[in-house]
Parts: sequence; structure tokens; C-alpha cells
Amino acid sequence: MDVRGSLRDGAFGSATGLVCRECGATRELGPHYACHDCFGPLEVAYDFGTVTREQIEAGPRNIWRYKALLPVPEDIESSPNTEPGFTRLLEARNLADELGIARLWVKDDSTNPTNSFKDRVVACALSAATELGAKVFACPSTGNLANAVAAAGARAGIRTVVFIPSNLETPKQVNSAVFTDNLVAVEGNYDDVNKLASEIAGEEDGWAFVNVNVRPFYAEGSKTLGYEIAEQLGWRLPDQIVIPVASGSQLTKVHKAFQELITLGLVEDKPYKVFGAQAEGCNPVATAFAEGHDAIRPVKPDTIAKSLAIGNPADGIYVLDVTRSTGGAVEQVSDDEIREAIVLLARTEGIFTETAGGTTLATLKKLVATGALDPDLETVFINTGHGLKTLDAVSGSVGPAATIAPTYDAFVASGLA
Repeated sequence: MDVRGSLRDGAFGSATGLVCRECGATRELGPHYACHDCFGPLEVAYDFGTVTREQIEAGPRNIWRYKALLPVPEDIESSPNTEPGFTRLLEARNLADELGIARLWVKDDSTNPTNSFKDRVVACALSAATELGAKVFACPSTGNLANAVAAAGARAGIRTVVFIPSNLETPKQVNSAVFTDNLVAVEGNYDDVNKLASEIAGEEDGWAFVNVNVRPFYAEGSKTLGYEIAEQLGWRLPDQIVIPVASGSQLTKVHKAFQELITLGLVEDKPYKVFGAQAEGCNPVATAFAEGHDAIRPVKPDTIAKSLAIGNPADGIYVLDVTRSTGGAVEQVSDDEIREAIVLLARTEGIFTETAGGTTLATLKKLVATGALDPDLETVFINTGHGLKTLDAVSGSVGPAATIAPTYDAFVASGLA
């Protein structure tokens, strides 16, 4: 995607450029995602200046309260967007008792505009696409991202085209198609879809693929999860946090957010552990962690957790770095454990999570059982999406306790009285 003649002043806020995560080479802000020197991934660099708690707390109750820490303009709130974020952080006392954890919190991102955390990253990507003069807003997706891109594009009045694997859950297909008539189902898995998107991004002018050529800006949206958790805990960091791993970007950016808050003096510097969660049917990062490897061996996904089904995760090696350096781990769980965790969360805390959240909770439960996670420390886990998107995962496991005639005698006979 070519950048229009000149960017307006402050188009990317306090962002100063893009820096390679491998070799440290820098380049100007723009639709770039790979280093010219070593082909490593690029991320946004900043000069934040002074940022205060009071400044943040005076902002809107969405991610733009943190605009001083994001690659977005000062006037971002005037641009039509879905205004995601500042979702609830719930103390899960019933679940904590069930698992034997002293203090447990759920960061519930299922209440975002399209019911997943993807609304956060898409909002940042849309800002970048707009500033760069994009004509088409697009993405390859395992479902939630397609929903968020289609909705945000509709709100902003920009043409959207979203690409998904053809075997994606029906609710996620419908949730995208209702916002755009340009939903493209591709025969193959997510990695096939992503490859196609990369080819299109290289050939078509004016296309902003949120997780391809504007990926550095898109990825920064995940930092807002970390900012919110710290603010909602009273401007402090949790002792432990468990995060699902698909591409791995969310986990690494939450860690980046915590580090930025420490550097800016907004929270006390303290140790914390970061844990990653994967499904056994798509476990390249968990496998590398368990085997002590530094490289990720791609796999072919086969799991009910389709939103995590990325067999060749772009940020997998950085997930290994973060979890190892903080004393955490990356663990994997079976599809049956995922289903059980979905029901457990619903019946203890009244939260219906999708399969990604089920993966995260099942991993948390396993980490406690193995002793990898300390049950005496304050712990947060992230629920990234709503269970209505993945009904098929538990439709065979739950249902009526009884089918009875419409009489009191029948009710008594059912044993439910």
C-alpha cells in the first residue's frame, strides 16, 4: 500500500517510528511490517513524554483514554469508530474457591462491540489505515477479527473485505456477513488464508490488511488490555496472568504494556509471571516451550478452538521469550478440557466464554494442578470472546435436565423439586 503524499502532523500521536524486533533497525512510520535489513518484524517506537494517571482517568471509558500511549492522533475520538475497551474486570470468587486460588480475576472482553477483544486492535488499525489513505480495510481471520473489521469498516464508511477459512463456525461467518457483503471464504486453514492476504497486500494498491501491512499499529491495540487491568486493580500489576496464544501478539503486548506502565512510573515495579494457553490441536508454542526450543515448528491445526488455530504463529518466539523471562510457562489442554472449562466458568461466574476463553481457563486449572502457578498469588486470566460465537463446542454437553409434561406431578417426578 502506497502512502499518500504527506501525513498530517501528529497522525500517529507520540509514535516516532518503526523498529525491528530482531536487529533494532529503524524506519519511518508507514504501512511496513518487515525489516529491510533482516526481514524481522517491526513494532512501533515512542517518545511518550509525561503521562499521568489523572490524564488517563479523565479520558473516555474506552481505549482512547490511553491514546497518549498508542499510535493514534490526539483527535482520535472524533473519528467514527466502535469505541471498544474498558471492559469489566470481575473478581471470580466462586471460581477461585473451585480451583483453590486465593484471589482470581477475569478480564472479560466478551462485552466489546463485536463481543471479542479484536475490537481493540482493529480500532488502532483503522486509525492507521485512515491516516495512510487506505481505500479498502481488510483482514485474514479465524473469525473474531473478521467480525471486528467488518463492523469497524461499516461504522467508518470504508469498504471492507474479510477473508476466512471456509470451515469457520457458522455464527462467526454470520457475524461478519451481517456487516459486509464482501466476506470471502477460502478453502484451507488460517495459514492458507493469511498467505493469500499477504499476496493481495503486495499486489493491490490502497488495501490496508490490519494484520499484514498495518500490523505494527494493529498489534498495539492489545496493550490496552494490560493498561486496563493495571488501572482497574488500582494502578498495580497482578502477580500472575494467563493469556491465550494464537499469533502470540496479545500476550507479548500485554507484557509490553506492563513494562511501559513501570517505565512511566504509573505502577510500582514488581515481578509478575506471564502464562500462555494453547489447545493440544494447535500447540506449536507450547511444544517449543516444553521441549526447551527457541524456534517454533509449524503445525496443522485440528481443534475446536478455531480462534486460536494458527499453526505458524508470527509472535511465537516472542511468547517464549516473555514467558521464560518472567518465570511463566506455555501449557496446552485438550478439547474435552476446553469444553469442561467453558461450562465451569458459566456455572461459577455467569460468564459464557468461547473456546479461546475455555482454553485459557482450562490451562489455568492445569497450571494450578501441576504447581506451575502459585494459588496463593493474585491471578488474572483473560476471556477474549463470547460463547454465543462457538455454540457447537458445548451444544452436545449441555441441555435440558429433564423433559416433562406440563403438570406439577410430572415436575415432582423429575426429582427437581
